[in-house]
Amino acid sequence: MAETLESVAADLCTTPPKGFVNERAARAEAVGDPDLSRRIRALRKPSVAAWVVNLFARERADRLGQALHLAEELRDAQAELDAGTLAELGRQRRALTDQLAREAAGLAEDHGERVTASTLEAVRQTLSAAFFDPEAAAAVASGRLVRDLEPSEPVDLAAVVAGGPPAQVAVAPRATDEVKARRERRDAERVVRDAEQELARARAEHAKADRNLRDATAKADRLRARVAELESELTRVRHDAEIATETVDGTADSAARAAERMADAERGLADARAALDRL
Repeated sequence: MAETLESVAADLCTTPPKGFVNERAARAEAVGDPDLSRRIRALRKPSVAAWVVNLFARERADRLGQALHLAEELRDAQAELDAGTLAELGRQRRALTDQLAREAAGLAEDHGERVTASTLEAVRQTLSAAFFDPEAAAAVASGRLVRDLEPSEPVDLAAVVAGGPPAQVAVAPRATDEVKARRERRDAERVVRDAEQELARARAEHAKADRNLRDATAKADRLRARVAELESELTRVRHDAEIATETVDGTADSAARAAERMADAERGLADARAALDRL
């Protein structure tokens, strides 16, 4: 397969920085096309941070693809999602950027290159720029970056990518509209939360009604027991009243008979006294 400026640039941009110049000269010498050889010799050496990103783009394409996929999702979501969801996506973006920067630095050190704190920060900023700007994402995904990027500055692909601007960003296609799916899921989750809250309220009301029912049932049982107790007492009182009434009746008869005897005695006494007086 004939080499192209793009393919040579991709190889050179992942060559360890110390060997870039010699490798560029060798590749320019090896091609049979004078014009291509001249263009290869004109390729710029990447900064160390750009080389770290290029190496990561070539050897960890899947991981970088995840980052660029999230970047695209975040850009699409700006006008679609609520503030809470956007904040969560922002946290995910920052966490993933930091993780990818560390992984890229580790990969570079595995290839014998020392990564300083300033270089690591430049790698982080370059990856962060790819999250905010599709042009920066295209440059990072190309693996032919020649200098590190800043999230706040516009990207000139022709100036920052060796071998010509990339055709497109290497992002895995979406199987579905994830923004719409996320929104529908959020709506469904809200419906579930509302239903859960309604169930909680219904359970609380049921528990309260159940307690009230138990209290009312216990009170009714106590009152029925009291009624039975009073009815039993009333029966006893009625019986005692009947006996007392009978006693009253009997006593009244005895009193009447005693009164008659007393009257007879009084009359006998009176007759006796009268007889005495006549003597």
